[in-house]
Amino acid sequence: MVRVLIVDDSAFMRNALSSMLSSDPEIQVVAVARDGIEAIEKIRTLKPDIVTMDVEMPRLDGISALRQIMQQNPVPVIMVSSLTTDDAKVTLDALELGAADFIPKNLSNLSIDIVNIREILISKVKQIARKGIPKRSRMPLNMDVHPAEKPQAMPVRTTGDRRVSIVAIGSSTGGPKALQEIIPRLPGEFPVPVIISQHMPASFTGHFAQRLNELSLITVKEAQEGDVLKPGVVFIAPGRGHMRVQRRRSLETVVTISEESGEYIYRPSVDALMLSVSECFPGRALGVILTGMGNDGVKGLTAMKQTGARIFAQNEDSCVVYGMPKAVVDAGIADKILSIEELAGEILNSV
Repeated sequence: MVRVLIVDDSAFMRNALSSMLSSDPEIQVVAVARDGIEAIEKIRTLKPDIVTMDVEMPRLDGISALRQIMQQNPVPVIMVSSLTTDDAKVTLDALELGAADFIPKNLSNLSIDIVNIREILISKVKQIARKGIPKRSRMPLNMDVHPAEKPQAMPVRTTGDRRVSIVAIGSSTGGPKALQEIIPRLPGEFPVPVIISQHMPASFTGHFAQRLNELSLITVKEAQEGDVLKPGVVFIAPGRGHMRVQRRRSLETVVTISEESGEYIYRPSVDALMLSVSECFPGRALGVILTGMGNDGVKGLTAMKQTGARIFAQNEDSCVVYGMPKAVVDAGIADKILSIEELAGEILNSV
């Protein structure tokens, strides 16, 4: 039984989340709290397996409460965030402080797709709770939201033939933190382009790209229609659609963005990106799959593998949710299964 504490100043949201989660026989909502002060006390006394935490609350907001929770009684926390510019920044701060993931504040209003929303919420809560809190999320008492120094970038390999022409990365739940462990460790003169599809709302991806860019020596940007792929640049798929790469007659490779939903459940789709990489860079690509729910990416990475691409998967121990990497490992297409600490070095060794 997964024991959940719901923290929100809105009675409507408390009832909506409680109703959706309680519909699963394996989940028990043990209590609700109206602000961060109540949350801290109920976490101390009730010891829930997982907490959903509103960002904006009276008396003590979600970020301030999260800081104290991660210092005093660490527990997996899913932030409940409005899809606004300001909340995007705050939610990214929360992920850096150790929150496992976030869900949109307006999920209960989307009655037209309420069954799918409920299934995603329940699955996310159960998987994150059962995995527990990653050790790396236990922040020291003096932890600042923004690291004071950039991680030390690794040297570029200067000998041997170029093995790949592009690095393509897919991630979901836990991905923002995982990407912050990898991208800032790549050198500014990284010899090939990097393209990333991270499941994230449209209002978040620009801020996430900007934050990664501030932390990194390599250039990071939110991709736009027509961007030309260049070495030493990381392109983050915008949350408003699916990113693909396309070869022009001039032999330039450019980014395309499409907003159709099509066959893809998640946006931006990892499969859509990887399938396009398999067509544009047959046998000359490295595919990396990071932490996340479900199996988005396995179809596209299988296509890449069939052309001769190399495939890396994040290992179970370092994942927030071992879903997407597990699907790739179970499909038998992973060349290496690596911890998050090992991935940056192995990516450099491959280019």
